[in-house]
Amino acid sequence: MEKSYLIKPMLDEDYPVIDYGKGVYLFDMEGKKYLDAASGAVTANIGHGAAEIMEAMQEQAKKVSFVYRSQFTSGAAEKLAQKIAALLPGDLNWSFFVNSGSEATETAMKMAIQYWQEKGIHTKTKVLSRWVSYHGITLGALSMSGHTGRRARFVPLLEDFPVINPPYCYRCPYNLTAPTCNYLCARELNQAIERIGAEKIAAFIAEPVIGASGGAITPPKDYFKTIKEICDAHDILFIADEVMTGSGRTGTMLASEHWDIIPDIVALGKGLGAGYAPIAAAVASEKVMEPILAGSKSVMSGHTLSANPQSCAVALAVLEYLEKNEIMREVENKGEYLRNELEKLIAQYSFVGDVRGKGLLLGIEFVEDRITKTPFPRHALVTQQMVSLAKEKGLIVYPAGAGIDGVNGDSIIISPPLTITTNEMEELIDLLAATFEAFSNQINAGMAGDM
Repeated sequence: MEKSYLIKPMLDEDYPVIDYGKGVYLFDMEGKKYLDAASGAVTANIGHGAAEIMEAMQEQAKKVSFVYRSQFTSGAAEKLAQKIAALLPGDLNWSFFVNSGSEATETAMKMAIQYWQEKGIHTKTKVLSRWVSYHGITLGALSMSGHTGRRARFVPLLEDFPVINPPYCYRCPYNLTAPTCNYLCARELNQAIERIGAEKIAAFIAEPVIGASGGAITPPKDYFKTIKEICDAHDILFIADEVMTGSGRTGTMLASEHWDIIPDIVALGKGLGAGYAPIAAAVASEKVMEPILAGSKSVMSGHTLSANPQSCAVALAVLEYLEKNEIMREVENKGEYLRNELEKLIAQYSFVGDVRGKGLLLGIEFVEDRITKTPFPRHALVTQQMVSLAKEKGLIVYPAGAGIDGVNGDSIIISPPLTITTNEMEELIDLLAATFEAFSNQINAGMAGDM
């Protein structure tokens, strides 16, 4: 292959060149098959190569692929906004379309601040968040993120928005168990608000299931009920970052629905376009839009490609595909089956510390000592090893952070397309077990070498 000038994640690494995808599989130029158990980056919710989506792409391309949002609207964008309003709970009706999850959470942040400005309150400019969280790589989104590794290079440019611990039951900072813990990690928010002052805080943002920075950390039953009560009591908006968890990934349109809460603003992405086109959205409630509609009548955000007809047509086709094939109805059962199979690996491999998650967003945390939950040393690069070994076996898994400090810990995410079959899940488990076996052999060889 000729010299590459493409800036890849690791500049000195050779990446397979993918030729095509079909269903849950990807095929590289050498003919090797990979089971995409990560849906790329928890994105390809309906798998690869869906004919109906390609047809929708072609039909829209025959009409128009781009119009600028300050000059025109399009049928595709209008229909997509209507579809999202119909699918989301409560009065989450107003969609601002962007191109990535980072743009969606940053737009949600701006909407929250503008909401208070339009009400004549200009002191509410902070958006609080949690440590061990990730909301995107743009500076505003990264300011809200509690992902220490991704913040590190840019700390001087970032706001200090992360303030409380995550609902990390496997590594509870209080050494307690839900629900007898009285959800102290959620009640930390109340303390943080009182220290900072509610008059300075526009919103609180959280992922319903923590993804890239926590390996599918899932909250206990009444955690989000407590969070929402605290936000409401202090007149603070609640933003749900559903970029990874939304669009059916956990079995409902929003993962928030599992805990019977309705956010004031939602960020959608990834599965919204299912990887067929770049698109994301910040979706605001009637409550949030009311003062803006009565005031400036304009949300201060936007990008050249926002709400472009091509991406909107694709996202609409994806949502219609989910509905038509009743895909979300099967996600909970598939997730339960897959989780049960993953949990069996705990008994077989001592380095599997925890299996967690919701629907088809599942995480596996690795530990050096299961009894003490001691993580592997940082220099061991266990997550990277697991991802690499799995790839050699023809399995794609998603790397994630772990550890209460957000630094010392290893985990992966298992998040196959929602269309995965039972036979394909069995294949996934077999490939993962082969990966763990290879890692176990490496550990044993290392111990033998130390003797």
